Amino acid sequence: MRTALLFFLMGLSCLSSAAAAESLLDLQVGDAHLQAEYARSPDERARGLMQRTELAADRGMLFRFDDVRRHCLWMKNTPLPLSAAFMDEQGRIVDVIDLEPLSTAIRCSREPARYALEANQGWFRQHQLGTGDQVKGIPK
Repeated sequence: MRTALLFFLMGLSCLSSAAAAESLLDLQVGDAHLQAEYARSPDERARGLMQRTELAADRGMLFRFDDVRRHCLWMKNTPLPLSAAFMDEQGRIVDVIDLEPLSTAIRCSREPARYALEANQGWFRQHQLGTGDQVKGIPK
């Protein structure tokens, strides 16, 4: 019985990993490509990348906010150093910030935004991306 339960749980784990992989967005950020998980709901946005200890080099998380305004992020329970680009409704980057691991400091966009895209810290700088660059592939 325990063996059957173990295989069942392992199967569920594989299914959830496969579902997560299938739901990745292929984004083009300027000339660079990034695959991103998509956090649409308040619960998904609140959870974000919390508790993650690693993030592949060209992976991230896209957040869609319910309204266009200055939005804020924090790193509570997030041990990864991240950078975040805030974008307007057309996907144009309006601000890029660095976020420190496990920090409870609240960091806000300078301009109103509809989206935020988190990636490993320095990813936007490494690809020479910043204010005014376009993110394509965002679902409407």
